Amino acid sequence: MAHLAEHGAIAAGHELTARAAVETLHAGGNAVDAAIAAAAMACVVEPVLAGPLGGGFAVVQRDARAEPVFCDFFSQTPKRRNPRARVEAAEADFGDATQIFHIGPGTVATPGVIPGFAELHRRHGRLPWAELFAPAAEVAERGHAVSHFQAGLLRIIEPIVTHTESVRALFAPSGRLLEAGETLRNPGQARFWRLMATSGLEAYLNEVGSLLLAEAGPDAGGHLRADDLADYRVHWRAPLHAVLHAAEAEAWLNPLPAASGVLIALALDWLERHGEEAMAADAACEGSAVCARAQALDFADARRRAADHDLTKLLADLPASWRGTTHISVVDAHGMVCSMTVSNGEGNGRMLGDFGFMPNNMLGEEDVNPAGALHFREDVRLSSMMSPVLARRRDGARFALGSGGSNRIRSALLLVLARLLHDMAALEKAVRAPRLHVEEGFLDVEPGLPPSDVTALKKAFPRHRFWSRPSMFFGGVHAVMLGADGRLEAVGDFRREGVGVVV
Repeated sequence: MAHLAEHGAIAAGHELTARAAVETLHAGGNAVDAAIAAAAMACVVEPVLAGPLGGGFAVVQRDARAEPVFCDFFSQTPKRRNPRARVEAAEADFGDATQIFHIGPGTVATPGVIPGFAELHRRHGRLPWAELFAPAAEVAERGHAVSHFQAGLLRIIEPIVTHTESVRALFAPSGRLLEAGETLRNPGQARFWRLMATSGLEAYLNEVGSLLLAEAGPDAGGHLRADDLADYRVHWRAPLHAVLHAAEAEAWLNPLPAASGVLIALALDWLERHGEEAMAADAACEGSAVCARAQALDFADARRRAADHDLTKLLADLPASWRGTTHISVVDAHGMVCSMTVSNGEGNGRMLGDFGFMPNNMLGEEDVNPAGALHFREDVRLSSMMSPVLARRRDGARFALGSGGSNRIRSALLLVLARLLHDMAALEKAVRAPRLHVEEGFLDVEPGLPPSDVTALKKAFPRHRFWSRPSMFFGGVHAVMLGADGRLEAVGDFRREGVGVVV
């Protein structure tokens, strides 16, 4: 197999996820092949963050001259609501904050991951379909050591991963949750990826689909029916193109119906128009760029709530030229870039037969379905906060990045983009810098900011919480850079045990 030495870069949320992409590039695959192989591996080694019955997005740019395109394979609401659907609450404990998630058969939306992989491969793949899933099947079969981050994540959402006997059998086989260093074996998921390799979409719709309907159909307390699976479609969309004139930069963001791109674009545009005055000595921020960025996030969040989550109303606030919850970023030897974000929510608390993974709980995610699991609009794409991003800086450097992190995704990406494009920061510095998030006027802040920024933030946001340590609560941005001189960099976010590899 040809070795593409120093001609590719990968950033992902786990060493084995990144390794699957590396092996794919070494075998002659391109960035899309590598991203698919890595995402399949993420379902094995990041099993709460990613799953074969979740949803996602990918943005692909063939080379520096090509127009980026967005592939939307996110979850769809069922065609018909079941008024007797069963939904249960589970509380996740992040340490300095808690968050309520909803699980159960009534929270499962129509999944899109496997149809999305198939469509991405049809349009852009190079290697045979079956080769992309071999690394995931092998690791699932032999087992892998649970990482410190994954062990911590299991503890955070313990009520979900111990909710039923079938889930406990995987994550707590001895009666307690698996700990870091212990081996997680998942022969059921190995069988799934081998089935996908040999039979693809036909097996997904038939064998896997029949199990999903048994677990999340009306008779089981869910909403899904056979036509939901049969009629699901992957959509190719033009990205939301943000042109930052002051920074001489541009970014390509997730378009409607996703929420993330519009909200990030609103915050970027606010910084373009008001950033300097927000930092003025007589303003609340008193020279703090971090504070100005917090105000930009607050503005976008307030506009969303004023529009009652109708994101089409927010497009009118953008310049006309802009209209248009693990992550994997890959650039290959030919300059093709693929940025892919996938999510399973947190899982619905029940295993799908003996396949070794949970269906999604997207209908129970407030940030993508504010109406709740019993009152959603039927047969529409859920409005995700996920946004794989491509960006170009004035020095010619190209970036691919994205993040997990529920409704904190927009804050994580806005801050990293601002540091990369406005501050011209190095990639690692931009990813590692302290983060903040603003929701309904309430400010959350990681430690590590200079005292002057802390003072300005406290003055501008009287309702605040300053965290004692960095946290996965603030997302996990995994990013790669292709410099104008061909130099490659890759950075995985330490908040989520991310890995960056240049090969």
